[in-house]
Amino acid sequence: MKKFKTSEFMFEVFSLIVIVIIVQGFYATVVRPRAEAAAAVDTANMARDPNYAPPRNLYIIIKDYEQEVCFMLAFWSVAIMGYKGFLLRRGRQLLGADLLRLPEGMKILPEDARDYARQVEALPDDMRGELLPRALMSGLHRFGATRNIQDVSSAIHDTCELEFGRLDAELAMVRYVAWAIPAIGFIGTVRGIGEALQQAHKAVEGDVSGVVAGLGLAFNSTLVALGLSILVMFMLHQIQLRQERAVLDAEAFLDEHVVRQMMVR
Repeated sequence: MKKFKTSEFMFEVFSLIVIVIIVQGFYATVVRPRAEAAAAVDTANMARDPNYAPPRNLYIIIKDYEQEVCFMLAFWSVAIMGYKGFLLRRGRQLLGADLLRLPEGMKILPEDARDYARQVEALPDDMRGELLPRALMSGLHRFGATRNIQDVSSAIHDTCELEFGRLDAELAMVRYVAWAIPAIGFIGTVRGIGEALQQAHKAVEGDVSGVVAGLGLAFNSTLVALGLSILVMFMLHQIQLRQERAVLDAEAFLDEHVVRQMMVR
């Protein structure tokens, strides 16, 4: 398990670095140059025609630093959830595997529990760390020690309950990101309103461009942050649902194919 934790941590760090580089490069080479070009065209059109209303431009909406950080965090949380979804899919594949290689009609006796446990222990490290083998080993060890089938069910259930808690705790970073994205958007809102207030004296003189730019930053940062937060929260609830189903399916599989095959003489 420690090996899996280390690899997951390295994935999170590496993916964050890659996402920061990609998003920063995309903003520097595409978003901000196109936003500046679109703003220049709008300024020229408004100078020629006082009634000209510039259309909403995607690059202008997302060009500021707050929106850039929000995209970095959103893509990072999606990468983390995608990795956890991959791990869930790999673990669910074991539901169709015959880990005990139990012959048809054969019952599991307490004195045979240790031999079956050795078969599970012989699995590769990446498979042995999944929920199904861990819960299976816990049940077999309990069966060999207590010779009580009810204790086996309790051991498997306890292992699955611990898995529920572990999976929920590992999503703490994604929950933090889901909270941080709208918070960063509100920082952009405050910064934009502050910049607009600093240009208020020019608005009194008839030049409202500074106030408009500040309010544009305020509203655009809030719009982007809230939109990304909704997307991240939706994906977070989806991955939580898949995790809960995976744990419940593993417990049901063990109850049907292992616990019901146990017998005490």
